[in-house]
Amino acid sequence: MALKQVNAKFSFPLIAAIFLLSGCNFAAEADEKAPEPAAKAKAAPPAADPFASHDAEAPGGADDSGHSIMQAQVLLDRLGFAPGVIDDKMGMSTANAIKGFQTAHDLPVTGELDEATRTALLQQKSLPATRMVTIPADFANQDFVTIPAAAEAKAKLAALGYENLMEALAERFHTTPDTLRALNSGAAPVPAKEAGKTEANATNATNDAAIFAAGKEIRVPNVGGDGAAGAEAAGDAAWKTTLKNLGISAQQPQAAKIVVDESDGVLRAFDAGGKLLVQFTATMGSKHDPLPIGSWKVNGVAYNPPFTYNPKLFWDVSDKKPKQQFKPGPNSPVGVVWIDLSKEHYGIHGTPSPETIGRAESHGCVRLTNWDAARLAMMVKPGVPVIFQK
Repeated sequence: MALKQVNAKFSFPLIAAIFLLSGCNFAAEADEKAPEPAAKAKAAPPAADPFASHDAEAPGGADDSGHSIMQAQVLLDRLGFAPGVIDDKMGMSTANAIKGFQTAHDLPVTGELDEATRTALLQQKSLPATRMVTIPADFANQDFVTIPAAAEAKAKLAALGYENLMEALAERFHTTPDTLRALNSGAAPVPAKEAGKTEANATNATNDAAIFAAGKEIRVPNVGGDGAAGAEAAGDAAWKTTLKNLGISAQQPQAAKIVVDESDGVLRAFDAGGKLLVQFTATMGSKHDPLPIGSWKVNGVAYNPPFTYNPKLFWDVSDKKPKQQFKPGPNSPVGVVWIDLSKEHYGIHGTPSPETIGRAESHGCVRLTNWDAARLAMMVKPGVPVIFQK
């Protein structure tokens, strides 16, 4: 995935470069400096996040809600072996996550949730699969926007934000709107068959409005790692908000090496001692834009980058179409973050469609869910080697 050259302010101190993606650090412009008060008031503590996990208060032991696969997905997600979207199903991404956990803990690598693996998971952290939260008004009433398909129309939007509350909630809890519906009584999804897609969507929207709204208590996957610790390392205010909206803490272990494995379809990050820190299922390249096998390095990170849509760089778009500039947002083609690599035009980034990770093709780059990409962004710095291997 490539974009025109623009000046980019990377999110690392004293680094600025010509960025081969339209990425920049979206810090809000400073207000005019106000006069100093006679006596400085003590700063108020930051408001508590109503969505944050409270593990010390959560009961331990095996989950008794019937969501045994979801419990494993939650634990794997917390430990850095991301199962993609948490949906209570044994799919490819969950099998990949299990393999990563098994590898890191010297277990037989089967990709199955066998007794030894489940026991090891519960020994790491034993928590229920779900928890109850109350939807705050500011989260429920944020500016939602309908994302058009046409590039020209998309370029006119002030931001590529979430389309609705269900999408925002799903990203916050690393899941899907249908999983949230299934977890909450009376909100079972209506299947959207092609012939009745419009009607099904309308019915779901009506049901959603009654269940998911400001002040409503809902059941969600019990994802964690969402504390405020390390916020001083999170960059600008907009990026801190992004991390909060994705349930990702700024405090992450530092990666010394990243390996993108084409045959396994995963991205792995290791520490300086060679320990596997995290593993994410990834979308990487296609037959038209194959993954460039070789050794590269991280140039820098752009938080909440804008995106220059250049038809000449996409094999499936007519070169006659004009370039378009898209504003930042979670529904940007590169999601919420761009990790720039020394291989020209290549990077690691997020996606507006987390459910497609590992299943759809990309235009050459390495694509992760927005929450996994944000987590990785807090783990890397310029110079970290990135190896693309078959």
